[in-house]
Amino acid sequence: MTSTNGRRPSRRSRTPRPYRDSALVYGAFAIIVVVVAAATGGTVLWAVVAATAAFVLATAWTWCSIRLREARKRR
Repeated sequence: MTSTNGRRPSRRSRTPRPYRDSALVYGAFAIIVVVVAAATGGTVLWAVVAATAAFVLATAWTWCSIRLREARKRR
């Protein structure tokens, strides 16, 4: 419990930049996949392709979810 959320943690303030934050997290995951593939002797090209596809899909899904949540909040 902090002074910002008091006794109601469900009302916690969210990050002011959710789009950027989600893209950074998914980008870090993509880099980790490529590094693990390179470290274990896997095919780095396929790891890059898979990581890029996962990054694009996950970011698009998150952005759509955030936009829907913001639209519902405005109603």
